[in-house]
Amino acid sequence: QLSVVIPVYNGAKSIGRLVEKLHEELYTYAFEIILVNDGSPDNSEEVCLALAKKYKNITFVSLRKNFGEFNAVMCGLNQVRGQYAVMIDDDFQNPPSEIIKLMEEAQKTGLEVVYTYYSDKKHNMVRNFGSWLVNQLATHLFNKPKGLYLSSFKLISKDVVDEICLYKGPFPYIDGIIFSLVSKVGTVLVEHSKREEGRSNYTFEKLSVLFL
Repeated sequence: QLSVVIPVYNGAKSIGRLVEKLHEELYTYAFEIILVNDGSPDNSEEVCLALAKKYKNITFVSLRKNFGEFNAVMCGLNQVRGQYAVMIDDDFQNPPSEIIKLMEEAQKTGLEVVYTYYSDKKHNMVRNFGSWLVNQLATHLFNKPKGLYLSSFKLISKDVVDEICLYKGPFPYIDGIIFSLVSKVGTVLVEHSKREEGRSNYTFEKLSVLFL
């Protein structure tokens, strides 16, 4: 029913607990977890390998170097087998229990893409400004609905995932591809928490490169 795609970068301290929490929260679904290690300099690879050996429903992919979040997610989407795919970060800012809200919204409405939004975001000022700027440009460039927040935590149907995976270029912008395929999407209010471990891996320089 569900594939949970998790790009992992310096997530050695949190990914184990996240996987355990996913199993606790999603026990009513038939689901798989796809972990993509994006060239982490810490021991994320060893931790993910151990998790893949422990749980039969985990697929683990390790990239040779750090290719960036969008490429890591694209790599994970190419492994998806579920009717729906949900993308979630490895830092617990999106509680795994909130995935159920996305599934219920998709099943209730029949929509192929469901985005999330927050009443109170816990990102830092630089990250929030970057998100605002990208959202403004996406509204004009891709006919994104004006009030829609482009969250990385979202649900996509398998049919749309397969279309996204046809893109073979080096700089995938998944939200841009989505809006070239789908005109109507859903939104769900979810909780946004503070990072449980460390600091954000996005510096101003990395955000600028990602934006370009």
